[in-house]
Amino acid sequence: MSIGTTSVKYVIEARIEVDGLVDRNDIIGAIFGQTEGLFSSELDFRELQKTGRIGRIEIASTSQGNKTTGKITIPTNLDKFTTALIAAMVESIDRVGPYHARVTIEKIEDTRAEKKRKIIERARAILCEWEKQKIPEEDEVLKELEEALVKSKVIEFGPDRLPAGPDVESSSELIIVEGRADVINLLRHGYKNVIAVEGVKVPKSVSELTRRKKTVIAFLDGDRGGDLILRELLQNSKIDLVARAPYGREVEELTAKEISDALQRAVTVDEAIKNIRHGIAERHAQLPEELMQFVKEVNGNLMAIILDESFQTLAKMPVSELAQKMPEYRNMKYVVFDGVVTQRLVDIAATLDHEVHLIGMRIGDISKRPPNVHIVSVDHFVNG
Repeated sequence: MSIGTTSVKYVIEARIEVDGLVDRNDIIGAIFGQTEGLFSSELDFRELQKTGRIGRIEIASTSQGNKTTGKITIPTNLDKFTTALIAAMVESIDRVGPYHARVTIEKIEDTRAEKKRKIIERARAILCEWEKQKIPEEDEVLKELEEALVKSKVIEFGPDRLPAGPDVESSSELIIVEGRADVINLLRHGYKNVIAVEGVKVPKSVSELTRRKKTVIAFLDGDRGGDLILRELLQNSKIDLVARAPYGREVEELTAKEISDALQRAVTVDEAIKNIRHGIAERHAQLPEELMQFVKEVNGNLMAIILDESFQTLAKMPVSELAQKMPEYRNMKYVVFDGVVTQRLVDIAATLDHEVHLIGMRIGDISKRPPNVHIVSVDHFVNG
């Protein structure tokens, strides 16, 4: 009886060295001969093969000079303890024919673990495809109904008929956003004291409304447009706190948690102005001319390049591997990549005792900025 591939639990792999010239049959003969009778008859290799508990013993050997080396492979469907015992029995072989021999177990592979890994990977792929499928028709109807209900709560405020939530006048706190889509998104997540300015120029009705409120929060997109609207608001309105969407994101696309987090992180006006100035300095920093070729190389390719202080390439890799591999390059000076500069990357660079420049496509939500880490946004240089 031969062991089937589906019943294999473990595969024993061993290396053999013989101080003489022998062939495959000599090694197999030594395995059977020197393990026979060591334990009960149930652990005799011939009996184990007859009952299908171990499979065909494979030998791959080569001879060079007066030595023979080879690899022994033994598939088994025994339990873990018995498989380990079989491996130890094989390792006890000390002669092949008249020659001294040494056997070393290199590994015992659990084939079921590999099978599980492949199943899990396939399950992830199936789930991913499943998520991409169209929403069932009944769910689509419910989604449209919810959207209609939310939009029905939007009121028109003042002579400019600005989109706003129903509590915009009654609430002691006011949230100012940029456009109608922002109002709808905040209403969807329970924020009814919101109003949109609908443009860079702030309407007079909004300015007057802010002076009647105890607390006014400007909640703006994480881009240059948000910077401009904040400047305009500060000229003719009472603003107490400023909240921003993550860099490169818009308020209208934020989830409930992202909205809550942004509002909780709202800062004073002075701090907001300082953040804007800091961000502009980063976006307008001048890259050394030597780096421009690397910026062009990674743009649109989801690649990362790590360079030393002489602009010599230390490594190239997919952006997905950057956080994992960055710690390996202690002498890195520049990291150019087609991705978002995150707090995790900043923290890794901060562990070095010299300056590091992180040059990414966009800048994420960075709360801690170590003095030795310089952040630059690539999109300014690629897209102007």
